[in-house]
Amino acid sequence: MLSARISMLASLRGTIGRLEGGADGLARVALGHADADATLQGGLVRGALHEVFTEGGRHAAAATGFIAGLAHRLVGRRPLVWVRQDFGEIESGALSMEGLNELGLDPRLVVTVRAPDAETALRAAADALACDALGAVVLDVWGEVRALDLVASRRLTLAARASSVACLVLRTAAMPSASTAETRWVVRAAPSSPTIETWGAPMLDAQLVRNRHGQTGRWIMEWKCDDGLFREGTFHKNPAYPQPVAAAPADRPLETPVFGPRRRAG
Repeated sequence: MLSARISMLASLRGTIGRLEGGADGLARVALGHADADATLQGGLVRGALHEVFTEGGRHAAAATGFIAGLAHRLVGRRPLVWVRQDFGEIESGALSMEGLNELGLDPRLVVTVRAPDAETALRAAADALACDALGAVVLDVWGEVRALDLVASRRLTLAARASSVACLVLRTAAMPSASTAETRWVVRAAPSSPTIETWGAPMLDAQLVRNRHGQTGRWIMEWKCDDGLFREGTFHKNPAYPQPVAAAPADRPLETPVFGPRRRAG
């Protein structure tokens, strides 16, 4: 009896090891950014866990846009489930379907799930990963989440591998910890290309700090909304790109005070 249990335990450990560590042979999706795709050996693994961290709330919008871009590349015409902790909405605002549409995601294929706490969000994401008809599942949580530990990340990884559905975990205002993530990114906002007529394209400072099967790197990525892919930012590639500046005033010196004489209150 004891030998049978030991044999079964060894078999289970071997199966888990193959599911967690074996990215070879799994489908990869190119991001469109040549250097990043080369570092990722062809792109993101579809049936895997990928983490995106951002420093505090000031870069939350950039990280959310990056997650939306990754999801766009992964889902194709399949549905996307976005599970979001309510506290994240309080801190950084609600998801905008119009904004996701402008980034290229079809709102008709986006299913949003609101969770009262991180633990509920984790359970909802794990349940969604069991549906192999989905293109990806986003788990969007805020702050340090004790429940999202190594054991929880292993469960998400196993569920993603079993269904071949990507799990994208957005961690805002949190520090990276041990996990089974295939990749880990730290994303910040980057200046857009300066233009006079229109708003600049979304520009992201994306740092790949963990890659289980290759090297890491850091790139300035421009999200091409119309094409639905990432490209190298031409402005950052060519620092000599002319930036528009205000014309010098002709009727007064440059040092003219902005504010008039100060008056005492009361």
